Amino acid sequence: MIAIGEYNTLTILREREQGLYLCDEEENEVLLPNRYVPESFKIHDQIEVFVYLDNEERPVATTDKPYIKRNEFALLRCNEVNDYGAFLDFGLVKELFCPFKEQAFKMKAGQWYLVYCYVDEETERLVASSKTKRFLDNKKLTVEKFDEVDLIVSHPSEIGMNVIVNEKHLGLIHKNDVYRDMSIGDRFKGIVKKVRPDNKLDIVLSQIGYKSIEPNADLVLKELNDNSGFLPLNDKSSPEAIKELLQMSKKNFKKAIGNLYKQRIISIDEDGIRLKS
Repeated sequence: MIAIGEYNTLTILREREQGLYLCDEEENEVLLPNRYVPESFKIHDQIEVFVYLDNEERPVATTDKPYIKRNEFALLRCNEVNDYGAFLDFGLVKELFCPFKEQAFKMKAGQWYLVYCYVDEETERLVASSKTKRFLDNKKLTVEKFDEVDLIVSHPSEIGMNVIVNEKHLGLIHKNDVYRDMSIGDRFKGIVKKVRPDNKLDIVLSQIGYKSIEPNADLVLKELNDNSGFLPLNDKSSPEAIKELLQMSKKNFKKAIGNLYKQRIISIDEDGIRLKS
């Protein structure tokens, strides 16, 4: 079956005036319009295409790469708002529709919004929703403490920054663990710091405990190499100075340089740290 809103690997069935007709193993067909037809091809070749509904609600294939596909989150720009809803740029000729009922806040043209893309059951067309929380579920977790996870910055709260974890769960980076600038839609790697009894997830951007020593030490080494072997930081530096230069907490910085010092890779001096020759 040809999947709407996803990439499909299909077989070139025949060529016609309007383009190529492609089919799947069940002989379902879809048109690849001329503008997307590759320069060279053979009948029965396979081709990867993205399938969605055109302006006349007919399935159509494209070789363009959309910014978002079915069951994904992405930050998209609103191009237009009319009486029915908002239309978002998702990288294809046709825009992605977000009805008013799926808008957490009324969208405005020119603004960017974090949305979830899904197929509407009634119309079978791709639609967007900025009410992203309802597409996340913490009842059945697929992550554990210390797991590395993919994060999408969702929205700020009074106690920190809410993040989407592996595009499945909702997590929180507490204010004390935010050591870099974050904007809605930014993507980072993170670590599950704690799984609370109610399945709420505490997330950090760097490894914790002893697991933090190696990656943070590597970061310090990289900065040293990029700065002629010297950084104007030591264990007496302010947390603000460390955060500005390394986007790292003072606690993790002290662990990192302590580890490097024990390995005799660096010296810790009054004016900063140096690579040993």
